[in-house]
Parts: sequence; structure tokens; C-alpha cells
Amino acid sequence: MTIADVASHAQVSVTAVSKVIRNAYGVSPAMKDKVKTAIEELGYRPQAVARGMRGRTFTIGLVLPHIRNPFFADILDGLTAYLETTDYQAFMIQGGATRKVEQRAVDALMDRQVDGIIMVAPLASKARLEEVAKEKPLVVLARHERSPHYDSVFDDDEAGAELVVKHLIELGHRRIAHITHQDDSIARPGDLLHNIRSATYERVMSEHGLADEIAVATSFYSEKGGYDGARRLLSRTPRPTAIFAGADQAALGALAAAHEAGISVPGDVSVAGYDNTHLAALPNIALTSVDQDGGEMGRAAGKLLLERVEGRMTPVRFSVTPSLVVRSSTAAPPVS
Repeated sequence: MTIADVASHAQVSVTAVSKVIRNAYGVSPAMKDKVKTAIEELGYRPQAVARGMRGRTFTIGLVLPHIRNPFFADILDGLTAYLETTDYQAFMIQGGATRKVEQRAVDALMDRQVDGIIMVAPLASKARLEEVAKEKPLVVLARHERSPHYDSVFDDDEAGAELVVKHLIELGHRRIAHITHQDDSIARPGDLLHNIRSATYERVMSEHGLADEIAVATSFYSEKGGYDGARRLLSRTPRPTAIFAGADQAALGALAAAHEAGISVPGDVSVAGYDNTHLAALPNIALTSVDQDGGEMGRAAGKLLLERVEGRMTPVRFSVTPSLVVRSSTAAPPVS
């Protein structure tokens, strides 16, 4: 099936079909409908590479650190829902745990001539991200830095962390511990979400006269990371009565560590997370968590990227306001 077959079926010129495929300016709605109907009836699929040679491919690339975090699925759902109203499709690729692997993923998307790229929690330096943005429209999720070359979508991580730590303090907890993250990122510490959440935890604890009770386990935002971090924290004397994990994945690992040690949640220790993933709402988990609306972040990223593709140059920073969803994993501390 060729473009000429589509033109013949729609009784229009090949040029008209080409303009519709490229979404070119000046094509009437009636012409678009006629050509799109012919394309659907014939099952014609324009070759992406050929479309790229003529202009756009109507594809965008989504770079995720990995696919194990259910919060990333929320972002993808939001992005996909937004793209359903457009002519664009998203290609997802795993960026990996190192900057080298992440760069290979970005290069692969460039080679496939995507029209723009969305990067979630990238490890690359700001300078490298700006290099990418000068070649392709770029939106970065979960980094707080400012750049004139790309747009940013992020959660107000300071507000979110403050919500959960204050919640635990209001329940009566004093020995509140925190599990934070480490990775291969090159960025100002204050631009990385895990540093913001950790620093906010320490600030709120200090503001409430609990500086001496600060206990941080540096691990990873994963089930194993949360498990390892919680084991270290739960071995302390005196043991913390609450653990705030910087991500739901880490909180799940903390729950596993508590269960293995025969420690009741929330009877002996309260556990709270961040992301409000669908797993947090399962009745057998019932995890108190900060909701940063991954679906909204995905939709915002898609909208901003397509605006960039259409020519917008002014940078935009889109911030999501978090909320705390309280469930039964947190309660008042045990009476000593």
C-alpha cells in the first residue's frame, strides 16, 4: 500500500495526502477527514523514517529510569491519555542505573527521529540535558532545576515531605527515621527530589525540637533499598517508632523488614511512603503516602512537549501540589 493508493482512493492528489500525513498548515478539515478515512479503509501506515525525512514522525520518546516503580506507570498512563487526543505515539525506553546507559537510550531515540523527548528523573547533568534540548524538544520530570532550554514538571517535594513528617509528629511520634536515596545523578543537590525530601525531614524534625532524634538511612528507592534501610533503622536502640520512606517502593521494603523482624505495623512502628501508587491502597498494605498525581504529571509533560514541538521557546515549569493520603500503616506510637 502506497501514498498513491491512498490518494486514488480518496480522489485527491498525492500532495494533499502528504500534507495531511505531515499535519501541514493550511489543510482544510474536510480534506483531513477524507484522507484519514481513506487511510483507515486501506490500512495504510506511513513509514516513520520516511515521514521523518519529510518533517515529523509524530512520535515522542519517554525515558524512564526503570519499569519496576508503579509510579512511573501512573506517569505513562497520564501521558498516553493526553496523546490519545493527538496524532502522536510514545515510545518508552529504559534509561538504566548509570549515565552511560541513559545516554545510549537517548541516542537510540534520536536515531529513530522522535519529535521530542520526555525524561523522568534523569541522571544526566544539566549541561548534558541542555545539549539534548538543543537537538530535540525536551521535558524533564522530577528535577527542580531551571533551564531556558527545556521545560520541567515536578512535585512540590518540600511541601509533600513536610505533610508526612508533621502527620507523624501530630500522632505523637518523636523517634521518626527516614529512608533516602542515592544514585548516579549529576545535579545540584537541591535540585534532586530525594535530597529535598530528606532535607525537609531534617528541617521539620529540628523545628519541632527533635533534632537529636534524626536518623537517616541512605539506600535506594526500591523494595530492596527500603528493606536494607529499614533493617538498619530498626536495629537502633532505642528503635524508631515511625519510618518515613521517600518512595512507596522503599516503604514496601520497610514493611517487609518489619514483618520479618516480628515488628507490628502500626502497633510497634508506623510506616509512611511517597507517591501514593496503586499498591499503597491495597487493603493488605494500606500505606499512608503522599499523592503527587503521576497521571497529571504525565499529561502536563505531554502537553508541554507538543507545545515545544510546535515552536514554543519560552521555558515552562509545572509544579504539582501534593496531598497526604492517610491509611492504617500510621497510628499513634506505642505507650512506653
